[in-house]
Amino acid sequence: DRVVRVVSSMVSHIVCSATFVSHLDPATVYGEVLRPLPGMGMIDWAIRYEIDSARHEVRTTVGSAFATRAVFRDRRGCVVVHGPLDPRNLLPTTRLASEPAPQFSLSVISESTAVAPLNAKLQSALDRAFADPDPKAPRRTKAIVVVHDGRVVAERYAPGYDTDTRVLGWSVTKSVTAALVGILVRQGRISVEQAAPVAAWRSRDDGRKAITIDELLRMTSGLALEDTRSGFDPISRMLFIEPDMARFAAQARLQARPGTTWRYSSGNTLLLSRIIRDAVGGHADDVLSLAETELFTPLGMRSVVLEFDPTGTPVGSTFMFATARDWARFGTLFLDDGQVGGRQILPNGWVRYALSSTLGTAYGAGIWLGSHWDMPEGSILASGFLGQHIAVIPSRRLVVVRFGATHGADDFERGLVHDVFFAVATVPPR
Repeated sequence: DRVVRVVSSMVSHIVCSATFVSHLDPATVYGEVLRPLPGMGMIDWAIRYEIDSARHEVRTTVGSAFATRAVFRDRRGCVVVHGPLDPRNLLPTTRLASEPAPQFSLSVISESTAVAPLNAKLQSALDRAFADPDPKAPRRTKAIVVVHDGRVVAERYAPGYDTDTRVLGWSVTKSVTAALVGILVRQGRISVEQAAPVAAWRSRDDGRKAITIDELLRMTSGLALEDTRSGFDPISRMLFIEPDMARFAAQARLQARPGTTWRYSSGNTLLLSRIIRDAVGGHADDVLSLAETELFTPLGMRSVVLEFDPTGTPVGSTFMFATARDWARFGTLFLDDGQVGGRQILPNGWVRYALSSTLGTAYGAGIWLGSHWDMPEGSILASGFLGQHIAVIPSRRLVVVRFGATHGADDFERGLVHDVFFAVATVPPR
């Protein structure tokens, strides 16, 4: 019955976040994100969810059983409740009493109006990206923002979305977690070369104690944490029915010697998320304080909602929400080696480190290399499920953000970046 419990929890969580974090139509999100998932067609008829606006909850059952409940907690987003929660990790939080002024500001014509493409080539690129030529495989592009030399030069949103809509990053969130690791390295709190400080691995004869933070960032930990999004895999269980996600990931056995094989898995990032939490104080508010003070506020990212599991560990592999413009602001972090407005956010040389290939793959340290999409050398790609992408091309001072609900592979997303690359060639710098 585990896969059915995964489905029930997933529906509660995704519908809760869509309703209370993104303010989207829950039925549309269910139909575009959840119903098309492999295997959902077999049990879709039995799924019932109820939205309680007064309590800020979503309750789901499958066949009148397998009941789950997700609760909205203000800046911590939604969490699936698996029993008693530490009140410190359940109560809504308030914003920091004092926030420094941002060091970076995107140049936009209006805070609330999408920026029209600056030239016909950009217009055509957006037209193609929002088109759905195959009704059997809709692209469902929801938001695109193009930033050139600090200025938004093209922007568009699908119906129901606008400049204020928080969109889910899925695995783009991993690159934010990697940036938080970099900030802790800059502060001298951790080192990527050190063994990962995981209590469950401290036994003298435990081979996992040799796993380093670098190997978690690069997905070379060797842990048996299959990530297939099938509902049957360990990561589906971790994300949707385990109250302590990092503890679950830490229980995985070694299937390869650390550092010898590459295998993409959100479990590695959840372990990093716990390391971040513990390094800054052990609670969700401590993580939020670090993220806002050292990353979001300097970048001017005001819309972020980072979700946490019941233990106060950020779900740093998957569940961060922000407006498309704020995701673009995050992309600008990689234009000048982690420096923004004269302030060094990431350690000197961190971007070069992050872009060093892992075991000959197109993956670096918590981020994809531009070669994954045939972009120019030195380019960067943060990528997530259902076609969430931030492409950064420093040589052109270019950031391209695309978010959607695209099931299945489609080269049009890569084509969008290439179209924009050539479209901005004639746009003069500011």
